[in-house]
Amino acid sequence: MSAIRRKFGEDYQVVNTNHGITFSAPVKRKRQRFVEKNGRCNVQHGNLGGETSRYISDLFTTLVDLKWRWNLLIFILTYTVAWLVMASMWWVIAYIRGDLSHGGHDSSYTPCVANVYNFPSAFLFFIETEATIGYGYRYITEKCPEGIILFLFQSLLGSIVDAFLIGCMFIKMSQPKKRAETLMFSQDAVISQRDGKLCLMFRVGNLRNSHMVSAQIRCKLIKSRQTPEGEFLPLDQCELDVGFGTGADQLFLVSPLTICHEINTKSPFFDLSQRSLMNEQFEIVVILEGIVETTGMTCQARTSYTEDEVLWGHRFLPVMSLEEGFFRVDYSQFHNTFEVNTPPYSVKEQEEKSSLTSPNPLPVAPTPTSPLLGNGGRGGRRERLLSADCVDHLEDQPSRLPRKLQRMSSTREELLCRGLKMGTGLAWGEGLQHRRPSA
Repeated sequence: MSAIRRKFGEDYQVVNTNHGITFSAPVKRKRQRFVEKNGRCNVQHGNLGGETSRYISDLFTTLVDLKWRWNLLIFILTYTVAWLVMASMWWVIAYIRGDLSHGGHDSSYTPCVANVYNFPSAFLFFIETEATIGYGYRYITEKCPEGIILFLFQSLLGSIVDAFLIGCMFIKMSQPKKRAETLMFSQDAVISQRDGKLCLMFRVGNLRNSHMVSAQIRCKLIKSRQTPEGEFLPLDQCELDVGFGTGADQLFLVSPLTICHEINTKSPFFDLSQRSLMNEQFEIVVILEGIVETTGMTCQARTSYTEDEVLWGHRFLPVMSLEEGFFRVDYSQFHNTFEVNTPPYSVKEQEEKSSLTSPNPLPVAPTPTSPLLGNGGRGGRRERLLSADCVDHLEDQPSRLPRKLQRMSSTREELLCRGLKMGTGLAWGEGLQHRRPSA
């Protein structure tokens, strides 16, 4: 029976080529991310109702947050409309005063604005005044008070529009969002042992020679859960410790660094094993913040790792090499990993297993230390020292004897220790019997 796999978007379906027999495999849907790999938050705000007026109250930030095509459109339309309106006002003044009817042929007539005969000439006069070009051919005369007032209004309005729009464009161009494009995160995160402890690790790097001042990294675990009271918390956020207490979250990012989260009793991955990782659904959001050295502005870079992007039993390949007089970073190996020997059990299972397999300490006979026993106290001390020597002898002696004689020797030493314990118990009882009559 032959079958083929057809791809529909991100889903696969198994289709039988034999007519009359069809079956399908379970379809795996694409994992919906909370934060994309490029750092974009996959959240849309809807049904705002009357709250949209809040965007108008903060108009400057609203314009800065718009996309570039909308910013350019608003920039062009604002200046075009302002120029046309102000040119129309100059044309209206010339029309009301009758400057247009004279047409510049009467030398004894003094117009409001010299050499303004129609709307194009009024528009050119406004552009020359606004841009301070000053060709000297068109100018305001002293016999036009309304023109002087309009000129003052035009100067104030033009300064406000220039400050608002040019400031908006400057802020948008100087935003450090593009600086985050040169901050790299590894494609996958890995789980392996480091210094004898199971750790979750990922790698970050800086492609530019300019440094990130006061770089700090944080991690959030996004996972839905249900409280003991029955409340369901979708996309609950939990902090992952990446060295906040030790200062390891403060990065000196001049070369690629491997960020490590130790999985212990305080970690949300305490009971995560290699098998349970296949059935988990979570997302790890990584946030890297720092100050751009060249501009002094704060930059933030983000990425995320889903459960499919966490590799159990892997480790990152080294990327640093020593050359003549400098260190070289090979970014072609930045995302590459290799497999290492890692226990498939969770930290919780490992601790339970180690507690069950750990040997029980040898019991030590209780010895009386009360001064009421008189010489019995010294005798108890003597017996305690003998029992300690007996335990040390038991630990050292079998390693020196052949295997055939170890059992016989251990049995003999155990009988000796039992005799010491029984003697200690008898000394305790005799001390009590001698003490009672005196009481």
